[in-house]
Amino acid sequence: MHQNDTAATGQDEAAVTEQTTIAAGLPVDRARAFQRVLAEESDGAYRLACSVLRDRVEAQDALQEALIKAWHHWPSLRQPEHAAAWFYRIVVNECRQRLRRRGREVLVDVMPERAGPDEIGRSGERDALRRALVQLTPDDRLVLVLRFFADLTIEDIADRTGSRIGTVKSRLHRALRALRAAYDAAERTTAEALR
Repeated sequence: MHQNDTAATGQDEAAVTEQTTIAAGLPVDRARAFQRVLAEESDGAYRLACSVLRDRVEAQDALQEALIKAWHHWPSLRQPEHAAAWFYRIVVNECRQRLRRRGREVLVDVMPERAGPDEIGRSGERDALRRALVQLTPDDRLVLVLRFFADLTIEDIADRTGSRIGTVKSRLHRALRALRAAYDAAERTTAEALR
């Protein structure tokens, strides 16, 4: 393809996007802003969904649903400068819904499967942790995953979940306390089973 053909194709694609945007009743600059947020945030949003859901296919589905919801609700965005946080909140809410639909089933496989000599003695601990995670509510699991596996700050979690910082802190505290109690109980069960 010649350089002129490439430029023409790019212009044609831009014209089609602009026509679609106008037909949807959105101002062209809002559509470009949406595309910019999508280009800048979709990789991070996918990684976030993977961290929360621990299933790549489900994370792709969640991201796709979040993108559709964001596109439909884009005209109602009041503060475009906060579009990234708004989009992440939609992604987190979609992940939350998916976790709730799963019920108590946990696919949050936070412990890597390794068969090295150091890991053999820890298989009971890993199983106890998995059983402990099953005991948590989806919201508590979400806060733990965002904090410790996605390595987000309390402020970032609050921003992405649409919660207040104090709420995130109390959920995290409650979730850690519940996780510890559930882990201790699961570890006792595992120890008794090994006797």
